[in-house]
Amino acid sequence: MEKIRIAQVGTNGMTHAIQTFQSIRKQSDVFDLVGIAEPIAEWKKNLTAPAYRDVPQYTVDALLQMDDLDAVAIETNEEHMTEYAQMFAEKGIAVHMDKPGSPDHTAFTKLARTLQSQHLPFHLGYMYRFNPMILRAYDVIAAGQLGDILSVEAHMSCLHNAGNRRWLGRFPGGMMFYLGCHLVDLVYRLQGMPEEVLPMNTVSGVDSVEAEDCGFAVLRYKKGVSFVKTTAVEINGFARRQLVISGTKGTVEIKPLEMVSGAGLQTLGCYTTLDMAKSWADHSDKWETEVYDRYDAMMLDFARLVRKEYENPYDYDYEIRLHELLLRCCGADPV
Repeated sequence: MEKIRIAQVGTNGMTHAIQTFQSIRKQSDVFDLVGIAEPIAEWKKNLTAPAYRDVPQYTVDALLQMDDLDAVAIETNEEHMTEYAQMFAEKGIAVHMDKPGSPDHTAFTKLARTLQSQHLPFHLGYMYRFNPMILRAYDVIAAGQLGDILSVEAHMSCLHNAGNRRWLGRFPGGMMFYLGCHLVDLVYRLQGMPEEVLPMNTVSGVDSVEAEDCGFAVLRYKKGVSFVKTTAVEINGFARRQLVISGTKGTVEIKPLEMVSGAGLQTLGCYTTLDMAKSWADHSDKWETEVYDRYDAMMLDFARLVRKEYENPYDYDYEIRLHELLLRCCGADPV
């Protein structure tokens, strides 16, 4: 099978640009890495990093002129992602783009429809879509073991320095847009579009930062209330990242969603209650761990879509509606 000729645009230090690039490079049996372009002045310094140093560097225009480019990974600043992805979509090139795209919903929708009209993959970097414990939870739900879903509670926090938190001020909702998008994706996948969204994003004021570095949104459904919470000022927030899915027959808890280990990213603690008569102690031996690399799984999924090996469950309409819901959780008007 021929390798997928792919290039990357962007080295944004606030995305996972370098990890995505390293995954593409590592999976040389799948991808033929053409090179990298960095169109944003503030990130050009990143091209001197060891990961990029011995890789061909191009301008965006040079990449667009290539006749044999199959795919591109867009890892620029969020505010520019959709703009650059659109350029390649119009050239008939498959797009992987870091989540969640740019805040302009009209431009995002245009990008999705451009790719749809050409039957090209539109693949976004929502890494929890490939988390093995979350995938297991989806299987449990699909089998009906949790019954009707009543609520989803999703946490994803971290501890960032003042400079990184000021950067959040570029986006509506700040932290909700930046990391909360992962959580909104989980809730939307499980429950669909809510009847009401109540954004409650706030400014912590720590270090006199004025960006919305504390994200919280309530999503009201006919059968219950769900919420997403994400902050950039929580000590040990990474270790407390958590997903709780509650149904009429049982509950799944994954906590923490991920931990970094020497072997890679490790997901911990998938816990499923199937018999509500049992106590916590009866299930204390059900905690499990599994090691995986979120970037390898993500980029291999993109490769499968480029090769048309399966149909993307996150289709164009899904991504458009998710983007709309995210903006509502950010307190922004998607129209």
